Amino acid sequence: MRQLIILLSLVLVGCSSDPIEPPAFDGQRAYGYLEQQVALGPRVPGTEASKACRDLFYQHFESCNLQVDSQAFTFFDPYSSIDSPLVNVIAHYRGGGDDEPALLLLAHYDSRPRTDFHTDTTLIHLPIDGANDGASGVAVLMELANMFKSHPPDCNVDLLLVDGEDWGKPGDIDYYLLGSREFARGNIRDKYCFGVVIDLIGDSDQQIFREEYTERFYKPINDMLWQTAAMLGVNTFRESTRYTMQDDHISIGAAGVPTALLIDFDYKYWHTEFDTPDKCSAESLANVGKVLAYVIYNSSIWPKN
Repeated sequence: MRQLIILLSLVLVGCSSDPIEPPAFDGQRAYGYLEQQVALGPRVPGTEASKACRDLFYQHFESCNLQVDSQAFTFFDPYSSIDSPLVNVIAHYRGGGDDEPALLLLAHYDSRPRTDFHTDTTLIHLPIDGANDGASGVAVLMELANMFKSHPPDCNVDLLLVDGEDWGKPGDIDYYLLGSREFARGNIRDKYCFGVVIDLIGDSDQQIFREEYTERFYKPINDMLWQTAAMLGVNTFRESTRYTMQDDHISIGAAGVPTALLIDFDYKYWHTEFDTPDKCSAESLANVGKVLAYVIYNSSIWPKN
């Protein structure tokens, strides 16, 4: 207990309440959600697989007693010269006061519409399964929703599943992060205490380093996450920085919400035809899920803006 108190006091924000032990995160069930998404086919924006995946989300989150909203928008695709339909899904959990800012947890559910690093040249224009790159983060959020239903935390949380994160061709930065950019156009600054984006976190050989933008601009969030991981014995969170990423945390941070990125970019199957469920593990999903669950159920450790 003494070690726990010392660890928490480093991020903390003057907490005097006793730590709350969240319910166990079911990594195996989360892995099942990953498999369900991939079984629908590549979730490329505008496809039937993408729609079927949203239907899965609506059913799941509503069954967990969350209020579910959608944000539909179009994007003029410069590659096909047509308007492409995209849809963000937002599941709201309210365990705190109506006027209290929420925690924002975000993952993208779309999969890559092309196979950039193919081993077979005929695959270059075909989409990937996106088991880790897309489905893994969503699977963690789906399991967190189960926890909210069975053991309601006393804070507000929005689970945001964005579309079109992985649309652009290499180097075309303006054509990535489409869903988070659209969401950030709303007046979100005062709605959220902070956010956490999870992406590529299902790799069975998990190593999550501190992302450079987050470390530079939102270090208190990183410190909270990494110290929580250490306290829980999650040793796949590495203490050094390694990558500077263009990901959804950039869009949300630019809109005034301090946002961290959890990502394992040491994934050799990234943007290949081999990004399939067998490269992911329930344990890796649970590692991230346990850390996020502790943060959710212990809002007293949240950094103050």
